[in-house]
Amino acid sequence: MTRTENPLNSLDDWEDDLLRRYPEASETGKSKQTEEFRSYVDAPDHVKEFYRLNHLQQTVEVNQQKRDEFLQFKKRRMSIWEAMEFLNTLVDDSDPDTSLSQIEHLMQTAEAIRADGHSRWFVLTGLIHDLGKILCLFDEPQWCVTGDTFPVGCRFDLSIVYHDFFRGNPDYHNPDYNSQFGIYEPNCGLRNVMLSWGHDEYMYNVCKPYLPDAGLAMIRYHSFYPWHNEGAYEYLMDDYDRQMLEYVKLFNPYDLYSKSDEPPDVEALRPYYEELISEYFPPRLDW
Repeated sequence: MTRTENPLNSLDDWEDDLLRRYPEASETGKSKQTEEFRSYVDAPDHVKEFYRLNHLQQTVEVNQQKRDEFLQFKKRRMSIWEAMEFLNTLVDDSDPDTSLSQIEHLMQTAEAIRADGHSRWFVLTGLIHDLGKILCLFDEPQWCVTGDTFPVGCRFDLSIVYHDFFRGNPDYHNPDYNSQFGIYEPNCGLRNVMLSWGHDEYMYNVCKPYLPDAGLAMIRYHSFYPWHNEGAYEYLMDDYDRQMLEYVKLFNPYDLYSKSDEPPDVEALRPYYEELISEYFPPRLDW
């Protein structure tokens, strides 16, 4: 991977930018109107460059290529815990002494959900929701691992962050893809829509055979901010999506606001989480 494909100092830079864009979401449970938050002049240059690369290259063709490559699940065979330890090798070389480990980040989300008394599948979803970031360790560049997600194959909604960068995307000018519905039918259901490729879409597909629908929705849509924060793409939704939206909104504050400088005791918590994982997943699975 070249530096030009990886402008962020670490994958956490994108999540830090989310906190800047949605500072009040954890308190109100509501998003701001588009005109209130769409001010990105103060975003760091490396974040802007990340979104430029992302919006330029997230096309239908690229997304299909990524699915053909990664959804065969032939990269590795390992358990969920082994995948967490594998993700833990993703180190922020620019600042190795001030960041929690990847496993600690995962556990913070899960522990916040657990502390609020939610179901065990919900706790497990919090533990693994970002595990798809192992794509970086399969040599995927940042622009197709993280970032806000959105449908491809239809018009890019104006609520998507840095929408102007889509002008360089070939699909933006393709009449097959740049209408409201594009390649989709009205109210076809988001299950039938191709979302931009990244860690959410990858992990959703890994977990399909194992988690309840609500957990799968939390994983697949947690970065789909145009949908769950801005109300975009309602014309593609069906009644099932409206049910799932409530679960995604319930999950989102845990995703954004559970991080702290106080690390969880991984070894003390490990037996609990290994038992929890074994309730839903086989000993090893294909990645």
